[in-house]
Amino acid sequence: MTTGRIFLAAGGIAMLAAVALGAFGAHALKARLSAEMLAVWRTGVEYHVYHALGLLAVGLISAQFADSTLLKWSGWLMLAGIVLFSGSLYALALSGERWLGAITPIGGVAFLGAWALFVIAVLRT
Repeated sequence: MTTGRIFLAAGGIAMLAAVALGAFGAHALKARLSAEMLAVWRTGVEYHVYHALGLLAVGLISAQFADSTLLKWSGWLMLAGIVLFSGSLYALALSGERWLGAITPIGGVAFLGAWALFVIAVLRT
């Protein structure tokens, strides 16, 4: 399986999960979470969607730049960012454990690195 197909599949799965988690938050969690924790959940979903779209972009562009190591790293960092950033926000919202918020910035740095590598990869090829 090519790298492009991996990121297209990962982007599709990530988008499926983001839509399901968004619906879960809007319906099942609305009555169970405080307004503050519901906002945390929504932030997780919002960035999850953005970066699922980013994974789809990496997958599509990989077809043109198949040998780009930078583009591959961009995709892996986006995936890591979804897990670390959005995942930590989901866990924080559900558990109320504030220490989970310390993981969130690591995911944010992964997102920033992913987009920086994406830009460099596109400009270099």
